[in-house]
Amino acid sequence: MPVILSGGSGTRLWPMSRPERPKQFLALTATETMLQLTAARAHGDAFAAPIVVANALHADQVEAQLAAIGAAPQAIILEPAGRNTAPAIALAALAADGDAPMLVMPSDHVILDRDAFHAAIHAALPLVADGWLVTFGISPDAPETGYGYIKVGDEVAPGVNRVARFVEKPQRDAAEAMIAGGDHAWNGGIFLFRADAYLNALEQFRPDILAAATAAMKDARHDGACLYPDAAAFEASPSDSIDYAVMEKADRVAVVPVAMGWSDVGSWDALHQIAENDQHGNVVNGDAIVLDSRNCLVRSEGARIAMIGVEDLIVVASGNDILILPRGRSQDVKLLQEEMKRR
Repeated sequence: MPVILSGGSGTRLWPMSRPERPKQFLALTATETMLQLTAARAHGDAFAAPIVVANALHADQVEAQLAAIGAAPQAIILEPAGRNTAPAIALAALAADGDAPMLVMPSDHVILDRDAFHAAIHAALPLVADGWLVTFGISPDAPETGYGYIKVGDEVAPGVNRVARFVEKPQRDAAEAMIAGGDHAWNGGIFLFRADAYLNALEQFRPDILAAATAAMKDARHDGACLYPDAAAFEASPSDSIDYAVMEKADRVAVVPVAMGWSDVGSWDALHQIAENDQHGNVVNGDAIVLDSRNCLVRSEGARIAMIGVEDLIVVASGNDILILPRGRSQDVKLLQEEMKRR
């Protein structure tokens, strides 16, 4: 059963991604949106209808986008407040069948090799049936400091290894050492486990989160496919990630290392890296004229962008807002947003 987490705000892709329309609802890498691509890669006879956990403000967008690709959800659970991934997944697990395998996926990631992803899922399923909690380790191709890492331990089944330890986002030298050692993978935030196994782990390690989620679902309001957990009960939950709450504490935790063309599209630089470039290394979308320029990302929803004789720029226009910065600095979008709030 796919569980799609769609509560993110996607602020690093401002000005196109905004609180009212975060990046999972944008068509950034294809004609389909990120949410639609996520649903499509876990769709068909081998998969049940998905459960989507989303911000209550985005209910209409979730329903419309899934309907457009014929992926009718089993349920859309609408969070009254953001409490991070551990409580969000608890809501989905309580709505799922007790022993159903849950494939938990963020709604805003790219996976280019769907066959490799499905093969990794099949490799993990025997352990999942036996109660293991499984995560997917992305084969690293650079010493990224913006991702957490997983140290891959001994093999416990073909293609599946025990997690030796989880590693926080490292400094550059530590990341380089882990890549050189060949026994670490990026933590991509995709998980596979039985609903009851996850709830049992919460009961053991974070009973406060389980109690809040259970109370919220007990008094949930139903409206068609939409479920509205009780706001007061859910807001009482601590905010914690599944990594901290469960995965780093549980004993039977495994990882499937996989190379599947994964990206979290966490910045405009990341989008430039995975998008199809022209012969000059430019990625151009929307109303834009780019002449005698190289290695630029240019994207417009509205204003026409005209560029001549520049290199290594990111220029994004949306409505009345225009972002201009050099490639390699797109993580600093957060600094711009902080300054705009200050003003």
